[in-house]
Amino acid sequence: MDRDKSTLTALEAADHIANGDMSSEEYTAACLERIAATDETVHAFVHLDPDAALAQARVLDERRRNGFSIGPLHGVPVAIKDIFDTADYKTEYGSPLFKGRQPMHDSTVAARLRAAGAVIIGKTVSTEFAYFTPGPTRNPHDPERTPGGSSSGSAAAVAAGMVPLAVGSQTNGSMIRPASFCGVYGCKPSHGLISRHGALALSQHLDHVGVFARSLPDAALILETLAGHDPQDRDTRPVASPDFLGLVGAEPPLPPRFAFVRTPVWDKADAETRAAFEALAESLGEHAVAVDLSQSYAAAWDDQRVIMAADMAHNLNPALERGGDALSQRLRDLMAEGRAVTAPRYLAARDNARGYGLAIGKLFDEYDAIITPATVGVAPKGEATGDPVFCSLWSLTGLPALSLPLLNGEGGLPLGVQLVGAPGDDARLFRTANWLVRYLAE
Repeated sequence: MDRDKSTLTALEAADHIANGDMSSEEYTAACLERIAATDETVHAFVHLDPDAALAQARVLDERRRNGFSIGPLHGVPVAIKDIFDTADYKTEYGSPLFKGRQPMHDSTVAARLRAAGAVIIGKTVSTEFAYFTPGPTRNPHDPERTPGGSSSGSAAAVAAGMVPLAVGSQTNGSMIRPASFCGVYGCKPSHGLISRHGALALSQHLDHVGVFARSLPDAALILETLAGHDPQDRDTRPVASPDFLGLVGAEPPLPPRFAFVRTPVWDKADAETRAAFEALAESLGEHAVAVDLSQSYAAAWDDQRVIMAADMAHNLNPALERGGDALSQRLRDLMAEGRAVTAPRYLAARDNARGYGLAIGKLFDEYDAIITPATVGVAPKGEATGDPVFCSLWSLTGLPALSLPLLNGEGGLPLGVQLVGAPGDDARLFRTANWLVRYLAE
């Protein structure tokens, strides 16, 4: 194969490995070479053992040669955010307080990836406790800029061509924002679609497991592998997982209709972003209709903050008691804010979240997806991970969201288009997104 193997998509690589024209060891070695060439600048990985990754690949190659059944990700390297437990790599939550922490067991995410034949190539940088304080990762498009957070290393690893797939998480904007800043496909699925067992818990009501990929079909492939009921995560549901890979390329029965939703925080987007989205909506013509959310939604951002702060104050309190000085001031301030939340205010925020979700859900009787910005603009310079304001409502309501690398902003830097879908209808969202990608490419 003349082509640089590290540039293969996950689907291409899995096909070549299954057919025997490329080994998992060869593909893993190509990804490791790419990491060695680029990670000194990008700093996407916090734990990486090339020998261990190659050993995994050799075992998988031996299984295939011996005629054992192989999974959909057989031999494909995947990177995992350093908040998911892995029995063979440390999991440190982006905090010096947990330096050297070695789990005994895999998280459900890691276990399902292994069962599908993936090579767990390494652990990617997370911000401190998946909140705002950044790690060392830089944006592959411009090292002076942030990759976003908190799934910074996972997004940057895919964007830099180090791996075809990576796993992250989102409580506020930690998947969609870095996907937009780094110019890759990012998926925050419906709340409860993927198990969080064995992952750092920040908020049961807001935490989502998500994925990064180079293409929508690749994202569908890994999502299909990870989705499904897990008795150890009570928010997952005992229902059959959608055929993501089959539906992503399917033709919709009718051309999709999009609700162009500016949201009450539209003015927070910079002028170039607002102009780009107005032009996008205009280019879609009859396929897009401007839909305004009522002012009653303006309180949703405060509700999201209340739930997140209170839940994180509870879940991270053992870390605070263990060594509060090791936590950033910003995180300690949030936890103090969370401890001050009253029970009536917390329960009201939860009730409001359900109400927002039900009301927005009615839009999907008429529209296939919502179009809205993923971020306020391109990745900012410096250490700050960027504003998640265009993600908060969708994390609060648990609706599925995608960031599609379809636009460019300042200096040609990536600017993601966020598509939001009906609750639990992630596969339809993928089909609609693929239609949009093809439509804009014509």
